[in-house]
Amino acid sequence: MKNFKFTIQGNKYDVKVLDVEDNIAEIEVNGTVYKVEVDRKIASSKTPKLVRSVAVPSTESVPSQLKTSAPAAPKGTGFVKSPLPGVILDVHVREGDKVTPGTKLITLEAMKMENNINADKGGTIKSIKVQKGDSVLEGDILIEIGE
Repeated sequence: MKNFKFTIQGNKYDVKVLDVEDNIAEIEVNGTVYKVEVDRKIASSKTPKLVRSVAVPSTESVPSQLKTSAPAAPKGTGFVKSPLPGVILDVHVREGDKVTPGTKLITLEAMKMENNINADKGGTIKSIKVQKGDSVLEGDILIEIGE
């Protein structure tokens, strides 16, 4: 773990801290290993964990779960966003088409897999922001669905 060099009353000591558990430290002094009890608990440094926020795409393959509005609520404009970075392989709808929840809109290649992006609400395709062959990032707007 750590190496120290001490000189006490003219005597030289090479000290290595080998292991620390709770308040017991295992040290080596000039080649001899000792177990030493420390008065206070020594906190060993830990590597922090990488915590990422959960990315929730705006579209799901389950058409029964509408993400943009409740079924009884008035329908407004909604955006279909890319759930992953990738390349657009095919656009299955055109502007002006009527869609229902679950309608296949776009095929996206991400991580060498084809992913179908389905409509999460019903309505009319107002605008298509991408075309075949375009590269998209996670969260990019692909299609605008309106009333």
